[in-house]
Amino acid sequence: MSLRINEVAQAAGVNRETLRYYERRGLLEKPDRSPGGHRLYDERAVHTLRIIKAAQRLGFTLEEVADLIEVGRRRGRDSGLQARAREKLVEVEERIADLETIRSNLVAAIDAGCDDLHVCATTDCCPVPFVEITTRPTDA
Repeated sequence: MSLRINEVAQAAGVNRETLRYYERRGLLEKPDRSPGGHRLYDERAVHTLRIIKAAQRLGFTLEEVADLIEVGRRRGRDSGLQARAREKLVEVEERIADLETIRSNLVAAIDAGCDDLHVCATTDCCPVPFVEITTRPTDA
């Protein structure tokens, strides 16, 4: 079954330009062409687009997704997804910890009634740890 670009884009929930961009980047295989020059895709293209969007929602960058797809094409089914998913999980957990710190600092600033960061930062009772926020702990 052949699908035109609008049908594939709609089925995958992307726009036509995104589809063309992914094709240029090599994320999608080059489609066949009709005698009139129209791109003709199969259902695999829709499936691949959905995989790309799902991987992005899981936090993978487009570059990482492209690498996973390329490695999967070369190796068959083993794309290293398990190892990469574990690495991404560590990144996500670090971001969550950062967000929890940000949340606590914002709650403390709201509770303290801070209205002016310059004034607040120069007082001893300021709940916002300006130095700690701007530096990240190093791994020992």
